[in-house]
Amino acid sequence: MPRPFRAAFVGAAAVTVFGAVTGRDKLQWVAKPLLMPLLAADVATNDDGLESADRTVLLGALAAATVGDILLIEPDDDRRLIAGASSFAVMQTGYSWLWWRRGGRPQPAIAGQRLAAWLGAAALLRAKAPAVALPLTAYGATLGTAATLASDPGIAPGAKNIAGLNIPGRDPRSRLGLGALLFTVSDGLIVLRKIFARGERSRRVTEGVILGTYTAAQYLLADPRAHR
Repeated sequence: MPRPFRAAFVGAAAVTVFGAVTGRDKLQWVAKPLLMPLLAADVATNDDGLESADRTVLLGALAAATVGDILLIEPDDDRRLIAGASSFAVMQTGYSWLWWRRGGRPQPAIAGQRLAAWLGAAALLRAKAPAVALPLTAYGATLGTAATLASDPGIAPGAKNIAGLNIPGRDPRSRLGLGALLFTVSDGLIVLRKIFARGERSRRVTEGVILGTYTAAQYLLADPRAHR
């Protein structure tokens, strides 16, 4: 069945990444606010067997992400960064609720990996960017929780799990772990960009990678077939 809104999302994502890499902020202001509404339109218009409560939570998560996307068009403004992280914390909480409902549970080995990454990022932020360390660390806890649940083998019965990651297959649920991993990579790069990227070119290229991994993550995570 054709899914035109997801196809349009891919186009908007490409324009957003291009705008970031080339420094054309006007392209981002046009394309980036369209990303999550396009995925939301796909969720709202597909008769995919998703329960009403789950569809509402998924749409709410995408609405929160829309606010975050707009705020983070200017990622070097600390106030906008903190506000954007707050919006994405709402989104991650919504995703966690959905994945808990689908049977995701924190497995010790997987949770240990996420905890180590969270502690490392928290220490780096406290040492190098204390002004934003507390709110971003709090956001990181919601990200780690969601990623832990998405990677539980129980959420995608039949999928192979290697080193705490469900290997994507035909079952859309098997792709949630990869989506959560891409989201973690994207957010980790935001921290590294803020602390270490100094030149204009390196900041633009890093922002392009951040947006590329982020949009790929959302494409996988917001597929309503994965939440039936």
